[in-house]
Amino acid sequence: MVSLDVLVGALPQATRYHWRPVEIGAIRHDSRQVQPGDLFVAIPGVSTDGHLYVADALRRGAAACVVERLLPELEGVPTALVPDARQALAYLHAAWRGFPARQLKVIGVTGTDGKTTTTRLIANILRTAGRETGSVDTVAAFIGGRERDTGFHTTTPDAPDLQAYLAEMVEAGAEYAVIEATSHGLAQHRVAACEFDVAVVTNITHEHLDYHGSYEAYREAKAMLFRALSTSFRKEGVRKVAILNADDRSYEYLRAIPADWQIAYGLGEGADFTARNIQDTPSGLRFVAVGLGVEIPIVSPLVGAYNVYNILAAVAAARSQGVPEGAICQGVETMRGVTGRMERIDRGQPFTVIVDFAHTPYSLESALQAARKLTEGRVIVVFGCAGLRDRLKRPWMGEIAGRLADRTIITAEDPRTEPLEAIMEEIAAGCRKAGRTEGEGFWRIGDRAEAIRMALAMARPGDLVIVTGKAHERSMCFGTVEYPWSDHEAVYEGLRALGYGEATPKGAG
Repeated sequence: MVSLDVLVGALPQATRYHWRPVEIGAIRHDSRQVQPGDLFVAIPGVSTDGHLYVADALRRGAAACVVERLLPELEGVPTALVPDARQALAYLHAAWRGFPARQLKVIGVTGTDGKTTTTRLIANILRTAGRETGSVDTVAAFIGGRERDTGFHTTTPDAPDLQAYLAEMVEAGAEYAVIEATSHGLAQHRVAACEFDVAVVTNITHEHLDYHGSYEAYREAKAMLFRALSTSFRKEGVRKVAILNADDRSYEYLRAIPADWQIAYGLGEGADFTARNIQDTPSGLRFVAVGLGVEIPIVSPLVGAYNVYNILAAVAAARSQGVPEGAICQGVETMRGVTGRMERIDRGQPFTVIVDFAHTPYSLESALQAARKLTEGRVIVVFGCAGLRDRLKRPWMGEIAGRLADRTIITAEDPRTEPLEAIMEEIAAGCRKAGRTEGEGFWRIGDRAEAIRMALAMARPGDLVIVTGKAHERSMCFGTVEYPWSDHEAVYEGLRALGYGEATPKGAG
């Protein structure tokens, strides 16, 4: 039980009505879960509005409510009126768990591409330096040496889950928490009350405009992480640090947001951290990270020139925390990669197979450029674009595939309630713009498993097949239903059908 005064006292802004001392048994935002003595938070949603269920919550015994608008049925009920119930939910759960983020040094990583890899790099460097670190990304949470899945689809966990993870980190004796912060997670206040001390951006390119409406609004959602440095809890002796990409179009915008210390990384002029003598090979990356008075030799199994930026961001974040150069070297070298990030699958076939998450124009272009360096044969790509999401990128990605791959197979990727054929046609238009002919340079196969099988059957010795867009995700949405799905399993089945064995995949890299 926690006092209602303690919980509501944690809210950034709240007006109290019909107030009296109440002990709260739990915090609920689903009226069906309410038990006598609980606090109900009414959250307006996309498909429904929690305010419609206040009466139901009260019938089930809710002792108090947090709402964005007053309702007649709340007469006599202890009520907190707030401007944003989602934000309130995060602070309430933080207070419920004793404000765990205030007992940690918290690093947040945002951006369009490379967030998960950069989050893992930072966490691995910190652990290598002997600093107990928990992390939460869109693939998994790592707490006390244990890994757990964070869900079917890629997004930041909801605020109640995230605050629970932070509390577990405190209990496990962690000094640091590294959190991947998606634009949805920021805009929907899932990472509110995380009390960030370091904000890191990878890049901000064309993505999620279906939700945010414009690049500017999308950029502003990302900027919320950097603005949080000024509003978050001040921990004694801990500076608020911003790690910025000097080569990205977001740089000037984010640089204008105050921080105690700003560190810029990049390959151009003016970066505080840069890379020299870059060697991008099929076995990984080698370069020297130079900046802030140090030169750090980097050897990484990660492939693709774009990972130079991810590593530089992680190195800058680590140096901001005083991590020694040796620990940075070792932490980068021992970070083997992330599930579904340029992950090679080897079942003894005479061609290369890679599963990657690339689902934006920038990431698809980067993945295909990296793939080209991994083979002297043909590059065959399988991908699609999600329904009810940013439509403008579909022909753009089709053109990129048509230009950089030798063969393109267009398929399903969460079509949701949009007609799959219409989505594929928009991608196909981009392929045609790149000079490709259907049936020779590109194909449309709506069944994703069949598309993968076709790509694998098409491959000759020395070729490379890359399947992008789903990667670690464990479901695919048709209509409004999430069906179990795995790109990995589809690849394994396709290889088995071709007679290639049951060997364990060699993993990422």
